[in-house]
Amino acid sequence: MNDRPIGFFDSGVGGTSVWKEVIELLPHENTIYLADSKYAPYGRKSKQQIIELCIKNTEYLLSQNCKLIAIPCNTATTNAISYLRANYDVPFIGIEPAIKPAALKSDTKKIGILATRGTLSSELFNKTQKEFTQDVNTIEIVGTGIVELIEAGKTDSEEMQDLLISITEPFMISGIDYLVLGCSHYPYIKEMLQELLPARVRIIDSGAAVARQTLNILKSQNLINLNTAPGKHLLYSNLKTDVLDALTQEIANREVQLLDF
Repeated sequence: MNDRPIGFFDSGVGGTSVWKEVIELLPHENTIYLADSKYAPYGRKSKQQIIELCIKNTEYLLSQNCKLIAIPCNTATTNAISYLRANYDVPFIGIEPAIKPAALKSDTKKIGILATRGTLSSELFNKTQKEFTQDVNTIEIVGTGIVELIEAGKTDSEEMQDLLISITEPFMISGIDYLVLGCSHYPYIKEMLQELLPARVRIIDSGAAVARQTLNILKSQNLINLNTAPGKHLLYSNLKTDVLDALTQEIANREVQLLDF
């Protein structure tokens, strides 16, 4: 029973940044990853549309006998995880922007948050922000266009460079010392962002925290895979596989396929 896979779904290939953190911490676990690229980005959709997409993804992963479902998509987590937890009998692990550690560690009391519109406008995001940033000035920027470029395989392009120069300008002016990445795609542009921002700015995301929480839930529910063989990983896209393949090529025991879901 414990060798059942951990399921992941995201609005495209970006969640592989989190998926990699999980399989690094849990190398014996089998996984299934769904890149819902056909409907990316989720950040431009209504809450009801996001919930419907999450139901679709969840039901496919459950049909594949997944023992736990991780949602490395900030927009999906903030808009749909409460519904999913209330309606499906499987543990769900979500992701939220790392506002708390940034707010607590900031010396300037100015932090930047780069996220999708769907995340920044969600009730869960606003609740978290109010709880931890009462004495901190937050500069919130919608990363319009970033997800689309990554999905198109243009992560390291001049087009991305020009876009990030424009997006980071308000962060430069405001004097932030922490930048929170609030989308699973954004760790793939972390180095580019660091080059554009002052050296004092620390960039943080939530991937490692999701991996630790996955381990905690597996332990608490006796779901750890006790096999000592390396895990096997199935990665699916419902649009195209080339970008998903390129972003995960360093991972052993993985298979990338096109799937209609």
